[in-house]
Amino acid sequence: MPQETIEGVVEDIIFRNPDNGYTVLSLEPRQKSSAFGDDSIIVVGKLLELQPGETVRFTGTWTTHREYGEQFKAETMHLVTTTKDSLRRYVASGLIEGIGDTTARRITDYFGEEAMDILDKDPSRIHEVPGIKPDRAKKIEESWAEQRKSRKVMMFLQEHGITAALAHQIYEEYGDDTIEEIQADPYKLALDIEGVGFKVADQLAYSLGLGTEEPSRLRAGVIHALHTLNTDGHIFAPRPLVIERTAALLDVAPELCDQAITQLIKQAELVAFKRMPTPDGNVEAIYLRQFYTDEINVARHLAAMVKEPETALEKAKSLDWDAFFGKLARSKDHVKLTEQQQDAVRAALTHKVSVLTGGPGTGKTTTLRAVIRALDSIKASYALASPTGRAARRLADATHREARTIHRLLGYNVEGEFTIDESAPLEADIVIIDEASMVDLELFSHLLSAIPARSHLMLVGDVDQLPSVGAGDVLRDVINSGIAHVTRLDAIFRQANDSLIVVNAHRVNQGEMPDLSNNGSDFFLFSTNEGEPGTVVDLLVDVVQNRIPKKFGLDPLNEVQVLAPMYKGDVGINVLNERLQKVLNPAGHDGEHVINGRAFRTGDKVIQTRNNYEKDVYNGDVGRIVTIDPVEQTLEINFDGRIIDYTWKETFDLTHAFAISIHRSQGGEYPATVIPVVTQHARMLQRNLLYTAITRARKLVVLVGTRRAIQMAVENDRVARRYSGLGWQLGKVLKEK
Repeated sequence: MPQETIEGVVEDIIFRNPDNGYTVLSLEPRQKSSAFGDDSIIVVGKLLELQPGETVRFTGTWTTHREYGEQFKAETMHLVTTTKDSLRRYVASGLIEGIGDTTARRITDYFGEEAMDILDKDPSRIHEVPGIKPDRAKKIEESWAEQRKSRKVMMFLQEHGITAALAHQIYEEYGDDTIEEIQADPYKLALDIEGVGFKVADQLAYSLGLGTEEPSRLRAGVIHALHTLNTDGHIFAPRPLVIERTAALLDVAPELCDQAITQLIKQAELVAFKRMPTPDGNVEAIYLRQFYTDEINVARHLAAMVKEPETALEKAKSLDWDAFFGKLARSKDHVKLTEQQQDAVRAALTHKVSVLTGGPGTGKTTTLRAVIRALDSIKASYALASPTGRAARRLADATHREARTIHRLLGYNVEGEFTIDESAPLEADIVIIDEASMVDLELFSHLLSAIPARSHLMLVGDVDQLPSVGAGDVLRDVINSGIAHVTRLDAIFRQANDSLIVVNAHRVNQGEMPDLSNNGSDFFLFSTNEGEPGTVVDLLVDVVQNRIPKKFGLDPLNEVQVLAPMYKGDVGINVLNERLQKVLNPAGHDGEHVINGRAFRTGDKVIQTRNNYEKDVYNGDVGRIVTIDPVEQTLEINFDGRIIDYTWKETFDLTHAFAISIHRSQGGEYPATVIPVVTQHARMLQRNLLYTAITRARKLVVLVGTRRAIQMAVENDRVARRYSGLGWQLGKVLKEK
């Protein structure tokens, strides 16, 4: 079918998938089609993000959808000059900060159809428009100037298939040099811009005329393959695995990938170890240079600490431990520690590096409080920290002492730098890190750089939980290396033993099926039929919306958290969020705005997806939207009593949190958790995943799914093995004199 060109004004964005840019919109045509009369045209395709009011020219073909009828399938699009009416809708669409519908009308009434050209040439003329306050006019002037600079870049990027969301990120990174930077090396995008995957950069390179066997493509493919392996948790990868992943990614001969690896090693972008011991035997380990540097840094700093004879806790050597533990038992709290717990307390004060690990109900928190009392008794200084804001708040609540995130402890600033480091170290006799299983290698490297060799380090965490989201398996590596004094608490206290949550968590961790009799008061299974994902979702929604509130009196929005293994699929997080939002916070009130294809409403539960140190909001923090202001184009979100403002653009860091991933739940605790466990999640069903999800609940766990899926998880004790050389590096540096 021959291609045609149509032109018109965007009336409405009917649907948009922010992940791939697929869009369905209605277009008011400038020239009416004989086939459609005066009706709007439905346009579909993977398009640059558009706003109502923009005038656009599309090239493509007419198609007939069996259900929705005639549509225009767009292959390319170009923004064109706007009319006065479409200009008003365009500038009121949210593209330019500070302009709502009323302000847009004032601008177009004053400047007419020349408004775009006039303000492009001199944005300061916005101050001439009657009825716009000076502070609002200043904001519009700045936003318009920025939008004017970026328009050329945006058009270049959209012509090469880049979505608006990514285009904004690219422009923020490279500024006015964007086009030149991309033309010089389009593969830089995959390394420099979060959210730009290799495939997007590769498509862009192809559209710019680069061949499939270009050296720059081969090198970028190797680096991307390694980054992907790092995302999976690996610090290095065996050379054959890197070759295999790269060849599959690029669809080229493995020999070309091998040559590219050799070239990158010569250029010092990669590091190779010829004989790295692994469970599969010795391999040639290939590292990205930063991960190699971090691994060596961690090994050397830990070795320096244990080898340093001077200790910051010299007074602990004269502490009468029997008297201390006796006084603790006679205190008003009547804290009687087991032999294991006493050993952990002594180790923290007498060993440079110590680890306290154990499952729920084994007394880790009680032991940690005793460590702090011992430190107070000798007037020692200490710093308490956790990897996330939620975990730090829990640590502060448990110890009644100040606790911070590790990033805050190290003075991380908005420029992305740590101000506390080797040259300006921490002033603490001991640093105590809770939820240490969540600490990845990179963060651990920064932490150790800031701890003087004479100070002590105590790691507290459950090594049987999921490892860190970032690369590495730090807590497990430290435990297995033998460099630390390790106390593993394994006795469940009587009061904890009364809870099926605790009992079942330990049963799962030991490879036994949990008690699914539904005879307890805090652990239940709602069974569903195999192969009917819709039934699972319907039942889960009913459990959250009706059954838990009715039986336990818990608020489904504030006290119940759905935890799921996967984002995609019929029982994935994306579907669950959509369904739960409909029943827990339905549409129909004024406080709603669609941003990037997602409807945010007043009252929605949302989660921050990356650290924002300027706002003091961190990856995994959950809050509630309290206001939406379409005029100012801002949201107000309540994070644990703190009201934080977000602009429309900043909402790219937010997603709905009626359901969240089990990985994101680490470091958090909820009154009740509801967990779908279905065979559709088979590739994610692992023992430590289910164990982690169960241990996030304080009062109630509800599993929704099948016994077969639960059994699959329990029997799969294959903790996803991560390639890490930290244990080997530690052994090597400890042998050095």
